[in-house]
Amino acid sequence: MGCTRNSSDPSSVVTVYSSRADHLIKPIFDLYQERTGQEVRFLTDSEGPLMERLKAEGANSPADLFLTVDAGNLWKAAEEGLLRPIQSKKLEQAIPAHLRDPENQWFGLSLRARTILYSPERVSPSDLSTYEALADEAWAGRLCMRTSRKVYNQSLVAALIAHHGQERAEQIVGAWVRNLATEVFPNDTDLIRAIAAGQCDVGIANSYYFGRLLRDQPDFPVRLFWASLENSGTHLNVSGAGVTRHAKNPEGAQALLEWLTEPEAQKAFAELNLEYPIVTEVARDPIVEGWGSFQGDLLNLRSLGELQTQAVQLMDRVQYR
Repeated sequence: MGCTRNSSDPSSVVTVYSSRADHLIKPIFDLYQERTGQEVRFLTDSEGPLMERLKAEGANSPADLFLTVDAGNLWKAAEEGLLRPIQSKKLEQAIPAHLRDPENQWFGLSLRARTILYSPERVSPSDLSTYEALADEAWAGRLCMRTSRKVYNQSLVAALIAHHGQERAEQIVGAWVRNLATEVFPNDTDLIRAIAAGQCDVGIANSYYFGRLLRDQPDFPVRLFWASLENSGTHLNVSGAGVTRHAKNPEGAQALLEWLTEPEAQKAFAELNLEYPIVTEVARDPIVEGWGSFQGDLLNLRSLGELQTQAVQLMDRVQYR
């Protein structure tokens, strides 16, 4: 549990349960206290254990705000009754409608794009187009993928189902599996390194993992290509948050949530992990800016959660491990 100072009155602090790592949130909460004087306590863990903790604690939970990654996790928290709807014109004005819950239980705070990474030595950008095109036979034995067990790929497959229906989505994902050059990877960083090492030519990863590698090694021998879904845009997801159902300080939690859409907070929140600010007017990190612009998919992200079970079942059927 991280905190700024001790207080015995739960209504005088804001307590956050976060699946974002300490180093990505502590500077933000320190800045918030500096600007407002509000004490913030936080507990970090993986999203699954945090949601189980919220359920077990029930009305006795000290958590006021649940902060996590991926719309699938945010949807699940809302679906399991762990969040409450709030009314905030500030959040509605700052955050595009497709990047927040239609029932106002959670709100995206930073934008993450899952796209194609490739070897410039073995692939020309003109060879690349859509996620669906990676199912073509031209990519047989050339594709790397992260495990299906991570929510990021579950959300991508959910987006395919939303746009194409079950049958077409299953054909695409099944062809991805047939085109694999190696066993699936446990994380995006290993996948990107495998492209650099020549184990495969292309892969799908969240852009910020590539950004982290570039920050340490600017000449890293992999490039980013802005893929799109057919007749749509680049697959998007968010880091986001919602006020908990049993919040002891819901007003304080909402105030923190609203502050996180302010330009200063947006810049810091996104830059720490090389993500995109949810508020488009906010400047991006130079590494991120260097990738150029893209058109994002406008699918409401709640669909990624609603279709998550179908996505997992589909991946199991095509033996995407």
